[in-house]
Amino acid sequence: MRILFVGGTGNISSACVQVLAERGADLTVLNRGLSGALPDGVRRIVADIRDPHSYADALRGERFDVVVEWMAFVPEHVRLDLELCAGVSQYVFISSATVYEKPSPAFPLVEEAPLGNRSWQYARDKIACEELLRESGAPFTIVRPSYTYGGTWIPTAMEGVGWTVVDRLRRGRPMIVPGDGTSVWTLTHASDLARALAGILGREDAVGEAFHITSDEVLTWNQIAATIAVAAGFEPHTVAVSSELMARVEPDFGPGLLGDKSHSLAFDNAKIKRFVPGWQAEVPLAEGVARSLAWFAEDPARQIVDAALDVQLDRILAAHERALLA
Repeated sequence: MRILFVGGTGNISSACVQVLAERGADLTVLNRGLSGALPDGVRRIVADIRDPHSYADALRGERFDVVVEWMAFVPEHVRLDLELCAGVSQYVFISSATVYEKPSPAFPLVEEAPLGNRSWQYARDKIACEELLRESGAPFTIVRPSYTYGGTWIPTAMEGVGWTVVDRLRRGRPMIVPGDGTSVWTLTHASDLARALAGILGREDAVGEAFHITSDEVLTWNQIAATIAVAAGFEPHTVAVSSELMARVEPDFGPGLLGDKSHSLAFDNAKIKRFVPGWQAEVPLAEGVARSLAWFAEDPARQIVDAALDVQLDRILAAHERALLA
């Protein structure tokens, strides 16, 4: 089975490349070639997938059984894939769990739950991609990750995914949690998703199906913040701020909050477990965060503080304090 990853160097996709390489898969990644070395046995094709001519030239004479598309965000991207990758046995579209209607009538979420996201264009575009695939007759499989982080991320609600949260904790700044901090959320380690994805590639019975792949560990935002703080060696210190206020103060945060993080989310993973017997998420948040902190500790050059984000977070805290005094 010959597999092509369109992308392959992102937070989730790089973990999937690693798992498939360890299993000896015949894997090729197609991207601009700007990342570092790939695992042994993984081939790279260099092309600009946003340039149709470059993309077409790169695939000329190539044949793949499975294509996994990590970089399609709007229907035009999918249309080009279907044209250039015609004849594959399985086209795996990486969608997003943000596509589900929120709040959802299904809790925990199942794959058949209604789709619809009024607050986030990103999610609406992913829904449009899914609809195009269903209408196309192509042999598609849809995968919907939720908040998935790898060994170079510290997954917070508001403080980004890098070193900024640790720097702020060192300076005595509180972590911001949406709402009152008691809504529940699911964070998934990329290595866990990678093992599940590997299990459905090349499966005829997975064609025409949609899967979300998440951890079964469900935590409140307060618990998530406390886990991160303790792992970094600090006492938990949080401030709960309404998502609506944060969206007014920093509009760029609005779609991700109002269309995603402000809603309690948990997932029923029974379907992926049926298709990949024995699979379950194995990395709890405390362990995943510890791994990420160890990665940052290995090289101080990785400990970059996002100054712009730091200012945004302080503006939110200041607005919250003013609202309390009003």
